[in-house]
Order: sequence, then C-alpha cells, then structure tokens
Amino acid sequence: MLANCMRRLIMAGVALGLSAYAAMAAQTLDLIAQKSVIRIGYINDEAPFSFKDKEGNPTGYAVDLCGKIADAVGHKVPDLKRDYVETTLADGFNAVKDGRIDLLCGALTINLARRQSVDFSQPIFLTGASALLRKDSPDYLMVLFLDKRPTLASSKQAPAKSTIGVRSDTTTGATLREALGSDVPKTRIEDFATHQDGLAALESRKIDAYFADRALLFDLAAHARNPSTLAIGNRLFTHEPYGIVLRQDDSAFRLLVDQTLTDLYQSDDFTKMLTTYFGNEGPILRREVMMQSIPQ
Repeated sequence: MLANCMRRLIMAGVALGLSAYAAMAAQTLDLIAQKSVIRIGYINDEAPFSFKDKEGNPTGYAVDLCGKIADAVGHKVPDLKRDYVETTLADGFNAVKDGRIDLLCGALTINLARRQSVDFSQPIFLTGASALLRKDSPDYLMVLFLDKRPTLASSKQAPAKSTIGVRSDTTTGATLREALGSDVPKTRIEDFATHQDGLAALESRKIDAYFADRALLFDLAAHARNPSTLAIGNRLFTHEPYGIVLRQDDSAFRLLVDQTLTDLYQSDDFTKMLTTYFGNEGPILRREVMMQSIPQ
C-alpha cells in the first residue's frame, strides 16, 4: 500500500515537472497564438527610436520596426492584437527574459553581456558614443570630443574642474571613465534618470557635457532651448549596433524577425522610414544598415 502511494506521488511529481518544462520551452509564436496578442515593450526616453507622440501613443524608428514584425506575425496568427507596454531600460531586458513582453524596442546596444540573458535581432542601426557640449564648455572637453586642435593657451592650461553627465543604467558611464583615464582627474561623472534631465542640466550649466550615443544626441540638441549654443562631438568612443530584443533559444521567432527586417531593408519603404526619423541622412543610413545587417 505504501509502495503504491509513493509510486503515485513520484508519477505526479514527474508529470508536474514535465508540465512546467513544457511551459518553459513554449516558443514565442506559440505563446502569442494562445492569446492572439503580441506584447511590444518600448522605452519612452529614447527618441527618435522609441518615445510617445503628442497623443501619448508609442512611436519611433524602432517601434515602427516592431510594428512591421507584428504585421508578419499577424499573417500566422489570425486576429492578432498589439499590446504596447512601456518599460524602462533597467527592467526591459528582464521583461523579455521573464516572458512579460515579446519584443523590446529602443536604442538598445547588442553586446555579449546582454546576450547572456536575452537574444537580439540583426542590427537595426549603427552609431557610437560621443558628447553634447555647450560651445563655451572647457577647452579640454572640446579637444576630447570634437577632436579639436588645442590652442596654445588651452594646451598650457590645466583641466578645469568639470562634470560630464550620463544616463543611468547604461554602459556609457564605464566607457566614459575609460576614455577620460587618469589625465583628467578633476572631471566628475554624474548619472541622470533620463536624457532630457541631462540636457536640462547641460543648458542650466550644472554639467559641462552630456555623454550618450550620437544618434540620440542629435535629437536632444534639436529639442534644446537654444540649439545654436550646443555642439555635438564628432569623435566616437564606441561602436554601438542596435537591435530588437527577443527571448533566448527561439530560432524560429528570430528567423521570422530577421526575415521581416531583411525584406524591409530592401524595400523603398525603409528609406522613407529612415527619412521620417533622421531627415536627409536616410539614404546614407540605409546603405550602412544594409551593409552591416543583411545576411549574405
């Protein structure tokens, strides 16, 4: 009798374990089909890649790309609905990993550390980190970020005490510290919750430069109170390929995502999309993305 009870308990445990494993192993398309909903996460503070328009609707270059992917999923899942989920840079990767969202859209750099917990699409954009400065920022910062030849006076002058801002929860802080090295010990680095907070601090002279991906700096400068007083660095300190974040170990869904992006890159619609968000740089950016992203 006791042996039979033990056997039933063991079999129940095995069945429960198999059920849990099956749930964990369920692929993204299967999970989407079960509810006929694709959950698209986006980060509001990363214009022109992901942000809210005047009506409060999610929009941006990366959000539009995720919309194209949703269109492709809709061909496989009838009556597909889209659920846009606002998240943060700090929580977005966990939201993908935990299955709370199916795609994460924004200015999201593909790197090995992040790929330990999530996967990425093929690159959707290429940029690098630099700085937004006031035109009266300390000379040594102008030399560092604008690759500007120092004047005789500034070359003899010791670096003034200054502050450079960075967005919190990004890798740019570590990159900036490495770039500064020990030659400029009087430079302090300050974290900000949003890029807009960093811009406000720069304009109010609380910091002397703001360090972020150059593609984001153009949009920040365009929304400044007086853009003509600012300068964008032309020296890049990193190589930043952006991608759309996906769940790990789901080759079928990633193939659908990459095929959708590849088809879009080769269409006239892609140039129009780039021009919408990046102006006259659209055709040049298209060539760069196609060279780096389309599988041969």
